[in-house]
Amino acid sequence: MTETKATYKTGEKSELELMLSARFPLIYVVSPEEEIVESELIAIAQSRKFQIYFWDFTRGWTDDNPRKPGNPMNALERVARASGNQAALFILKDVATLIAPSTSGQITPAQLPLVREIKNLAGEMARDRRTLVLLSDQLRLPLELREETTIIDFSLPTAIEISILINHLVGKKTNLSEPEREQLIKACQGLSRCRISRVLAKCLARTGKVDESAIAAVIEEKRQTIRETGILEFIPVQAGMESVGGLENLKQWVRVRANSFSDAAREYGLPSPKGLLLAGIQGTGKSLSAKTIAAEWKLPLLRLDVGRLFGGLVGESESRVRQVIKLAEAIAPVVLFIDEIDKCFSNSNSDGDSGTSKRVLGTLLTWMQEKTSSVFVVMTANNVEVLPPELIRKGRIDELFWLDLPNQEERAQIFRVHLSRIRPNSEFDFELLASRSDSFSGAEIEQIIYEAMQSGFSRSQEFGIGDLLGAIAGCVPLAQISKEKIAKLIQWAQTNGVKSASITPDSGDKKAIYSEWNA
Repeated sequence: MTETKATYKTGEKSELELMLSARFPLIYVVSPEEEIVESELIAIAQSRKFQIYFWDFTRGWTDDNPRKPGNPMNALERVARASGNQAALFILKDVATLIAPSTSGQITPAQLPLVREIKNLAGEMARDRRTLVLLSDQLRLPLELREETTIIDFSLPTAIEISILINHLVGKKTNLSEPEREQLIKACQGLSRCRISRVLAKCLARTGKVDESAIAAVIEEKRQTIRETGILEFIPVQAGMESVGGLENLKQWVRVRANSFSDAAREYGLPSPKGLLLAGIQGTGKSLSAKTIAAEWKLPLLRLDVGRLFGGLVGESESRVRQVIKLAEAIAPVVLFIDEIDKCFSNSNSDGDSGTSKRVLGTLLTWMQEKTSSVFVVMTANNVEVLPPELIRKGRIDELFWLDLPNQEERAQIFRVHLSRIRPNSEFDFELLASRSDSFSGAEIEQIIYEAMQSGFSRSQEFGIGDLLGAIAGCVPLAQISKEKIAKLIQWAQTNGVKSASITPDSGDKKAIYSEWNA
């Protein structure tokens, strides 16, 4: 099975045209934009003097008169009867759905005749001038056809194509400055041509012009598109690294690369940063750091739900990974956030999923290694020990940071960040709070503050230092509950020389954990 990515181009041969010219017998085109694929196929057929025929399940062949419902076996029989001396394209729109494998990965007895005939045709057409094209919105290919099939994944429109599309749809009905037009084009990246057309038509219907308000409308349409995938989530970000207490080493690393996605960086010859893995103890600010990186760099943030990547059909999970990659690259520059990656990809995973997780990981690793787009991947892991080493090596990510339990100075900063946000006009003894909260994580400190607020609210009084100290005394931190497990993780970070996200000295409590482990 061969797979490639097609781009809708003018002025040069597309991948699809090259494959048709090279007489590939069986091509599987994956695209949500059926109309665009049809247009390119018709243009290629006209330029190459190919005959072209379209078939769908409800109307049959387009050249039938009168048109009648289609029978897929009859459709394949027509292809088989066609002369191999005449260059011809046979486009079957719904057959990919009809032959999609079941959740067990097997085709049913009812599907077998279709799959067998397609396989027979692929062998025959390899020796003549006919080509069979299966058109689908997602990849659902039976294992029986993978050797004979070439897969083409149509890309979403580029910035140049979007600019041409806006000119075509809107013309002179615009009220945008040049910077606003650039913003609109950037906002449209990641949307299909159909969706861009719809949202611009809506703006024209509302005001008769496409103005600055169209940018917000397009961004909302993009949120809807991302939500519909069920895999990606558009996360709004506001506060930058100043909202994180401690982690000064990580903050410095992020700030140094603040302009690394700019045109000036490209002209300098600097490649876009690839990504980070933030590993460490639960509640130490890994997820928060991922969100603040996007805010610091003023980039959109997409959160990938890795668990939802795994579909029931064979090949569906890999197709979903490609869908995520395609969307992220179309929106780039963007931060792609993969939370708790150790729960899905680990050395301890068995092959109970028929190797699906390994194939999905392989697709992800290949992309991370070879990507040139400005998609910055931030992964988090609680138990980094179980991750395969190929996931965390340099070249796929730029750096691995270890987020440890905050020391006393960092705990004071965390208390200050949270309390200054909640009660900006109140004064607290942050040093006292930090000294009493040894081994507490940032998440536990935040929960302590809410517990103190609840105590004060229940008395109809403002909460104070006494409520905070009482909440600290009543909380048993995870570092004490799972001391052995946490000590083991700390030992792993020390042994492997992982870069610390913090540059301040260790607290006495953490030294005690180290000593207990070494003993």
